Amino acid sequence: MPAGHGLRSRTRDLFARPFRKKGYIPLTTYLRCYKIGDSVDVKVNGAVHKGMPHKFYHGRTGRVWNVTKRAIGVEVNKQAFTYRLDLYRQLAFCLILVSCVNLKETVRVSICDYVFVIDEFEVGNRIIRKRIHVRVEHLLPSRCAEEFRLRKKKNDQLKAEAKAKGEVISTKRQPEGPKPGFMVEGATLETVTPIPYDVVNDLKGGY
Repeated sequence: MPAGHGLRSRTRDLFARPFRKKGYIPLTTYLRCYKIGDSVDVKVNGAVHKGMPHKFYHGRTGRVWNVTKRAIGVEVNKQAFTYRLDLYRQLAFCLILVSCVNLKETVRVSICDYVFVIDEFEVGNRIIRKRIHVRVEHLLPSRCAEEFRLRKKKNDQLKAEAKAKGEVISTKRQPEGPKPGFMVEGATLETVTPIPYDVVNDLKGGY
């Protein structure tokens, strides 16, 4: 039988619950408070079939744009792709569906009747903002901006301390420079010379 191409195809391992994480869903999942503008991670829970997003959005990070009674509206970026078709190398014959007005039927025409070349067929190379509604069981608070918030809080504290002292500081991150040099002291040099190979001594069992 041919492989299926349904909505949940190839998700046997993708939507499976983690090891020792099966069973009832913790109450923390339902008690979390999501606000508009928060960053969330889409992580599908295979035990809950309602409000389940498509497998494409599994593992994606989005931003909350709507909060409803049981679901959360998430805005996720989706990258469109560009497909390249080379008819000379890949396609020997092409089935072209031509609608005949008089006969009102569909016929097949070979590529020999129509000579044309498609170098590049652009589906779209843009980023589309997709808005989906997902149940809270399939969402987790994202930690993608946690470092930024901590750094911002630390910078505000440093600026307040510098202002109290009457100083002007820069809170920009600087790249890590080369390591400082040092002198090696107390090192001893040992010269090692090879021992000439002795066949007779090697046959006796070595030194």
